[in-house]
Amino acid sequence: MISRDITIKNSVGLHTRPATFFIQKANSFKSAIWIQKDDRRISAKSLLGVLSMGISEGTTITIIADGPDEVEAINGLEELVNSLE
Repeated sequence: MISRDITIKNSVGLHTRPATFFIQKANSFKSAIWIQKDDRRISAKSLLGVLSMGISEGTTITIIADGPDEVEAINGLEELVNSLE
């Protein structure tokens, strides 16, 4: 299991369209993946879960992955988050 803190830089955060891209990317990995914000942890593969987190610009989240491709998952999701506009 590995984790990484990521700060959301895009102006709309992880809402609707960016969240959809994030979930599609998360679902492309075999590992279990979670997003943690404050004391709350949700599956990164759940659109409703991600939207319910209210992740806005400037928010720091922790992405946690556990499984056979956990390193690739963390790296891929961080790259995606950093490329969102």
